[in-house]
Amino acid sequence: MQALGSKNVTMQALGSKNVKAHSTARGSSYRQRLQYHRQLVTTSAQQEEGVQQQGAQPSPDMAPVIAASPRPSIPQLQEAVAEYLSLSEEEIEADMASAAKTASLWELLNNPEQDNTIFGNRARSATDANVLRRKGHLKEQDFLIDFMRRMHETHSCLEVMTKMEKWVNEHRKDPLRSRLKRLVPQLGQFFTPLHLVDAFLEYDEVFKLSRRKFIPPNFAELRHVVNIAQIHASAKNLRLITFDADGTLYADGCHFEQDNAMIAHIINLLQCDIHVAIVTAAGYPGEAQKFEGRLAGLLNTFRKLHLPPSVTDRFHVMGGECNYLLRVTPEDKRLEFVPDEEWKTEEMCRWHEDDIQYMLDGAEMLLMKGAKRLELEVSVMRKPRSVGIIPISPTIYEVLEDIALSAQTQLVANVPFCAFNGGNDVFVDCGNKSLGLQALMTFLGIQPHETLHVGDRFTLSGNDSATRDMCSVLWVADPNETGFFVRLLLKDIARRDLEAQHEQTMRRKLLLDV
Repeated sequence: MQALGSKNVTMQALGSKNVKAHSTARGSSYRQRLQYHRQLVTTSAQQEEGVQQQGAQPSPDMAPVIAASPRPSIPQLQEAVAEYLSLSEEEIEADMASAAKTASLWELLNNPEQDNTIFGNRARSATDANVLRRKGHLKEQDFLIDFMRRMHETHSCLEVMTKMEKWVNEHRKDPLRSRLKRLVPQLGQFFTPLHLVDAFLEYDEVFKLSRRKFIPPNFAELRHVVNIAQIHASAKNLRLITFDADGTLYADGCHFEQDNAMIAHIINLLQCDIHVAIVTAAGYPGEAQKFEGRLAGLLNTFRKLHLPPSVTDRFHVMGGECNYLLRVTPEDKRLEFVPDEEWKTEEMCRWHEDDIQYMLDGAEMLLMKGAKRLELEVSVMRKPRSVGIIPISPTIYEVLEDIALSAQTQLVANVPFCAFNGGNDVFVDCGNKSLGLQALMTFLGIQPHETLHVGDRFTLSGNDSATRDMCSVLWVADPNETGFFVRLLLKDIARRDLEAQHEQTMRRKLLLDV
């Protein structure tokens, strides 16, 4: 770790060169002498702590440095104290100002990816995206998982999962008056049971969470355990699985290419008599070819494999959150719009165009107001059912999050809307994915417990959050995680079908015996 200020000392300074540095400290500048004495005090404190914590072992890359650090002598420490007492007020104030400045810089640059771009060179400006694009904990917001994390302060991992599994079952029976609802008031509905203990034991077998002494499971690990439990529960009755597009099936701003691993998974799901739909915020009214462009790799594979209509008829695209439904044509495997009267709910049909445009006008004003307040240069994109801002200059996730939440809380409209942070932009759409899922499930005749939605934005400003009101969900971080969990799901489905075949065979044998 490089020294970014007088309060951040290099690990090399704790080595055997301390004695030599001590002999030359008197002739050095104030700043150098002050840093040198702080290194002495820090070294002494670290070594004293090391004696008390004999059970704690240093990491392999730090062990040689610590081993080479001699413990400062008493005279050296006495001289350090005397040096501090002799400082003038001007020197102390100057040092405090410098420390505050470097501490602030350290907070900005505190990134786990310690590469030369971040630590080797100073940030050239506040808009250096490579340095400041930190998404931190804003992408890890969930009331239930946060509650589970806090439980680990007083419970073991297995105790947490045992209690949570029991409370989930209680909550499913009485969602309004359950103990879990009192503990987590924001909690919604569970459409399937969750065998969290089995899921945890399965995950723990690989990642050894229960063997840790000091580090409890983090947010991502608990999310993985809940996902595994949800997959095992949903696989038994699954008839419809829906996917977010950007960040779930492919990287943000990309398209379905020929070599995308998810293509094979989607086709396998379709061949298992499961409906598959992509529910995305992207909306192109009257332009089916633009939807086709984003899914070109998948549609081309449909054609190359000569998949029959009985398979491709189970694939749909819900665009603009809930505003456009497309299906695959039987012959040439193109996309076509499903007429609104065939699938839209009564609520959607009651939306007036004047109310929609009034909502979009207000949303555009709030988005521009937020951008101006945060001094963010943006361009505006307006569509018939959505409006958004796209930063022209580099920015950070937190800025977009603030704009999205501001629009979410301040916008008043006569039609439902969704204000969300897309990661690289902020949009407000007419409707939301919950309404889109409701319409799709009604159109296909599928129940909530038979549906599973997979997405990457379930935070306060994420457009996948609304789907929790309609079905079970899987929260993934990227397309790689999506692939992993879908493979697990396909294994469960294969096991389910095999057990069903075996049961059917046994019934036939019993009938023959009779």
